[in-house]
Amino acid sequence: MNNPTLFQTRWNLRALAGCNLLALGLLCFWLWPFGQILCLTFDDWLFHLLNRPLADNPIWLHMWAVASLRPFDVVVGVIMLALLIKGDWVFEATQVRRALFGFLAILLLLVVIRALFSKLTAAMGWQHNSPSMVFEDAIHLSDFFPGLEKTWELKDRSSQSFPGDHASVLLIWGMFMSVFSRTIGQKVVIWGLTLLFMMPRLVAGAHWGQDDYIGGLLLAFLALGWGYYTPFAAKVSGALMRVTAPIFSLLQRLPLVSRMSVVRG
Repeated sequence: MNNPTLFQTRWNLRALAGCNLLALGLLCFWLWPFGQILCLTFDDWLFHLLNRPLADNPIWLHMWAVASLRPFDVVVGVIMLALLIKGDWVFEATQVRRALFGFLAILLLLVVIRALFSKLTAAMGWQHNSPSMVFEDAIHLSDFFPGLEKTWELKDRSSQSFPGDHASVLLIWGMFMSVFSRTIGQKVVIWGLTLLFMMPRLVAGAHWGQDDYIGGLLLAFLALGWGYYTPFAAKVSGALMRVTAPIFSLLQRLPLVSRMSVVRG
């Protein structure tokens, strides 16, 4: 059975405080007038650096148009899941199932924190339009591919772009995997994919950079702190292990499925 000590069984108050202080520090920096100027200046440069080539480079245009479609988010999710449950990569084969359940618990906590923070954002008037709705010279992917926008929901604008919920999911996955990764190579792959999959919304102008490196990162720190550095992930993953044990016992009888690390457990 999976390693029962994979997650914290006691409160790690120092790490929890660190995650909360980092989240609070990001928010304070963003609310500080000079910090806001720095963010807007950087985001202006970043948006035009990534968005402007869409008008001149067909390869760049088509690549990010595909990556900005909602179905591509499913592809990203499958890749993230595959790496998480790949036995003997970041997690040992006997740890994979518990690791998956622990991550799902932290992801659920992220959703709750995101909902609460969104209410605070609305109440405080922190919400804003995406850069594609602010800059007159913005290149809109939907103008080039109107059919894709109608059929597959091409994401290139938002009237409520803060915080970056898409980025927060990628960042919590990156943080979670990094906590357990053992080599530099693993960390390079994890963070390379995390940053790569954050790019489509930035290129298309659906999010400002600050939506991700302030808002998304803030949410991820809070979810990691309260999910991993408390007994939360340990308790939820343990409960799911017990509840799903009969199901996985049945799956172990299937020829191909039984070879998966998450099933062998």
